[in-house]
Amino acid sequence: MLHMIADDNSTRLPSLLDEHSAAHVAELFRAFSDTSRVRILSALIDGELNVTALAEVVGISESAVSHHMRGLRQMHLVKARRVGKEVYYRVEDEHLIALFQQGVKHVKHG
Repeated sequence: MLHMIADDNSTRLPSLLDEHSAAHVAELFRAFSDTSRVRILSALIDGELNVTALAEVVGISESAVSHHMRGLRQMHLVKARRVGKEVYYRVEDEHLIALFQQGVKHVKHG
């Protein structure tokens, strides 16, 4: 967590983010470092989809989607729901959605 501290001149300075928190923030932003993952997240923010639908929408193989989904699940960025043999994925975290949407706005209107 980032805290504000005062120096001798009563100026508010940000304190350094602790190592544990910094690692988690870096991991979160790592999810946005691959265009396929960004496109997958974009599709999932719009609604729940399975691997086949994601592969079609994003334009990559089902194997590649599965690989990305494994990483996104491990980072706790997506939730999975099994229906028979199908697994449906979704993004539930409002903070992640807001961060993603802010990133898109920044790029489009930056």
